[in-house]
Amino acid sequence: MATPTKAATAQTNGRTGTKKNSGNTTGKIEPGEFHEFFIDELKDIYWAEKHLVKALPKMKKAATSPELATAFEKHTQETQTHIDTLEQVFQLLDEKPAAKKCDAMAGLLEEANGIIEDTDAGTMIRDAGLILAAQKVEHYEIATYGTLKVFAENMDRSDVADLLGQTLENEKATDVALTEIAVSAVNAEAAAE
Repeated sequence: MATPTKAATAQTNGRTGTKKNSGNTTGKIEPGEFHEFFIDELKDIYWAEKHLVKALPKMKKAATSPELATAFEKHTQETQTHIDTLEQVFQLLDEKPAAKKCDAMAGLLEEANGIIEDTDAGTMIRDAGLILAAQKVEHYEIATYGTLKVFAENMDRSDVADLLGQTLENEKATDVALTEIAVSAVNAEAAAE
């Protein structure tokens, strides 16, 4: 007698995004691939936020304009809140907070360091470059949090989606604030240098 394939015996529970194997005698629900993928992406953004919170003070120190330095200081505090929120998300999902290297954020932070090294201190050109680097980070975070929020909604985890949505809105607000600083003075002054 042929044994049924794994695909034939696995049932997907759409509410939780987990699989229950009909051959499972423990009665426990086993996480499905989508759930595991979601957790993996949470680990990725957790790494990203933990490294960003260390990079922002360096960006603040490198900034010329007081407005940009203040924006970096504010976002450092907000980023710590994002880390705390992700830890809360892990807890809600019965997962231990863990970080997995985020190659995208590592590259973006390396680029920000390159801008600091390649521009002169005290110039608006440096500030324009720092805003560019910071907005690249924000756009990466907006894309990540937006997608993770939708994933959580599809897993019927409105509690997790709500927390990720709060962080998403904060990232969008930071992006707008950076644009306002660039448009109000920095870009014009950089072009005149």
